[in-house]
Amino acid sequence: MQLNSFPSILAQAAPAAGQPQNPVMAFLPMILLVVVFYFILIRPQQKRAKELRKLLESLKSGDEVVTAAGIVGTVITVKDRTVTLRSGDAKFEVTKASVSEIIADTNVVKV
Repeated sequence: MQLNSFPSILAQAAPAAGQPQNPVMAFLPMILLVVVFYFILIRPQQKRAKELRKLLESLKSGDEVVTAAGIVGTVITVKDRTVTLRSGDAKFEVTKASVSEIIADTNVVKV
């Protein structure tokens, strides 16, 4: 390939000034990018938030939970925004949002 033929190749690849471009084809890569971001990032995050909300609504006295800080404790009381936990000899109150999972449920029968 010669260096002087490069401008002629670019001229052939670019649309002519009088030809209209299809606007859908111009935005197609951006549309595909938004769809991919939705299925890879946004949808799983919404699903996790829904599961966490469901977990916090089902929280009750006697459940063994783990907080976001890694504290394992048993739920004593559940209020609107806070939960009172007992861990070892300590009793403390944390926000509901800091509860990350339920380890043992009081309704589950263990065999």
